[in-house]
Amino acid sequence: MPSILLRREWLLILLALGLAVVAATIVYLSRPNTLTVAVGPRDGAEAGLMTAYAQALARNREDIRLKVLQYADVRDSAAALQANKADLAVVRPDVLLPENGLTLAVLHEEALILAAPSASGIASFPDLSRKRLGIVERHGADQAFVANLLTFYDFTAASEAETEPGKLLPAGRVALVTLRAGDVTRALEEGRVDAVAVIASPVSKPAISTVRAVEAASADKGVTLIAVPDSEAIIQRSPELQATTIPAGTFGGRPQRPDEDIKTVGASYRLMARGNVNRYAVASVTQHLFEWRGRLAPVAPLANQMKAPDFESTVAATSARLPNHPGAVDYFEREQQTLFERYEDYIYLLAFFGGTIGSGVAWLGQRLARKRRERVDVVLDRLLDILKEVRAARSKADLDGLVAETDDLVADVVRQARERNMDNRTVSALILAIDAVHAAVNDARRTLSGAEAEPGEARARTARVLGLHRPAAE
Repeated sequence: MPSILLRREWLLILLALGLAVVAATIVYLSRPNTLTVAVGPRDGAEAGLMTAYAQALARNREDIRLKVLQYADVRDSAAALQANKADLAVVRPDVLLPENGLTLAVLHEEALILAAPSASGIASFPDLSRKRLGIVERHGADQAFVANLLTFYDFTAASEAETEPGKLLPAGRVALVTLRAGDVTRALEEGRVDAVAVIASPVSKPAISTVRAVEAASADKGVTLIAVPDSEAIIQRSPELQATTIPAGTFGGRPQRPDEDIKTVGASYRLMARGNVNRYAVASVTQHLFEWRGRLAPVAPLANQMKAPDFESTVAATSARLPNHPGAVDYFEREQQTLFERYEDYIYLLAFFGGTIGSGVAWLGQRLARKRRERVDVVLDRLLDILKEVRAARSKADLDGLVAETDDLVADVVRQARERNMDNRTVSALILAIDAVHAAVNDARRTLSGAEAEPGEARARTARVLGLHRPAAE
C-alpha cells in the first residue's frame, strides 16, 4: 500500500477515536444523576412531597433524578443517611441527627403547643409544677421531647404511683399522660389532666383541633396558650430544637387566640444530604424543589411550608449549629457553578497530562523511526560487505550463499517498506547497493563459468522484488 494511503488511514482512525471519546464524554456528562432519598414514615406528608418531587423531575427530564426509599419512621430514614445507604433523607434532628447530614431545606416546622383552660391559672411552662400534662402523641419521640424540656426547668416526670387521680404531686414533679386526640376534652373535664400539649405545625389540623378541644372543656370557653419563655436559652443547650413563635390570632380572630405572639420551642423536619454528595447535584435538587413549589403544592400541600434554613452569610451557613450543605448555599446565594467550573480540575489535568502524553508519543515515534533507520543502515552495511565477499569468491557455492543472504536482506527491507514510510534517498541507496551486488555476482559467475549474463537482469530482478521505481535521476 502506498505510504500516503497508509498515513490517510491512520489519520481517519485517530479522527474516529477522537470523535468517539468526545461523544462518550458528552453522553457521560449529560446523563441524569440519580440520588436516593430516604423518607419516613411511609404514609407521612414528607413521603408524599418527595414522591411528587421525584415524579416531577422524571417527567421534565431534568439532569437530576430521585429514587425514593420509604421507611417506617423518621428515625429509620435518618439512620439510612448516617449508614450511607441514601444520599438524601428526611430528618427530624431531635429524633436522630446524622453525623454526616447537612441541610438542604426545612420542609416544615412543628411547635410545642401547650393549651389549658383559662381557669387553670397556668400561664407559662414553669407553672406546670405539680400539674398533669396530657400529651397528644403523634410521634414516638414526642413524649421524650417534653421530658427533655422538663429537665431545663429542673422538673422531673412523675412516677406511675405519683400520678394516681386526686393525689397531690410533689414539688418539681410533672405527670405526663398520653392522650388520643379524641380524649382531650373528656380528660380535662374529669380532672385527669390540667393542660394539654401537642407537637404540630400551628396551622395544621391536629394543632387547631387540640386547641378547640381544650376550649370545649373550659367553662367560660377560654383558652390560655402557655409560653416557653426561655426558648433561646433552651436551644443553646439542645441545638437540635427550634426557637418558634406562634403569631397572634393563629387559632382564631374572634376572640383573637392567642392575643399576642407566643414564644415556644419546636422541632423541624429537614431534607438533608451527606456531606460528600456532589455539590452541583445538591444545588440542582434545591433549586428545583423551591422553584417548583407551585406545581408540587396541589399534590403535596406540605410544599407551601418549605423554607430555606436560616443563615446570614456563607460562613455562617456552613458553620451553623445545624450546618447547611455548600451546594444548597450556592443556590440560596445565587453562586451555582457553571459546567466549566464544575469540571475545571479535570480539564486542567487533561490539558497537563495530555501534553505530557503527546510528548511521550512523539518521543516514542522518534525512537521507533531511529530504530528503523538503524535497521536500514545495518542492511546497507551488510550489502557493502557482501559486495566485497563476491569479488573474493572462488566457487559457485560461495556465490549461491551470498545471493541467498542478499535475497533475505531484500525481503526484510520490503517488509519495512510496506509497514513504514521510507524516504526516497534511502530507497535509492538500497537499490544501488542491491544492483551492485547482483552485478558483481554476474561478473563472478562469468568469470567462474565463462557464461555471459543477460544485460540488465540484475536491475530488473531488484525492481521486481522491491516493487519500487528507481528515481528519475538514474
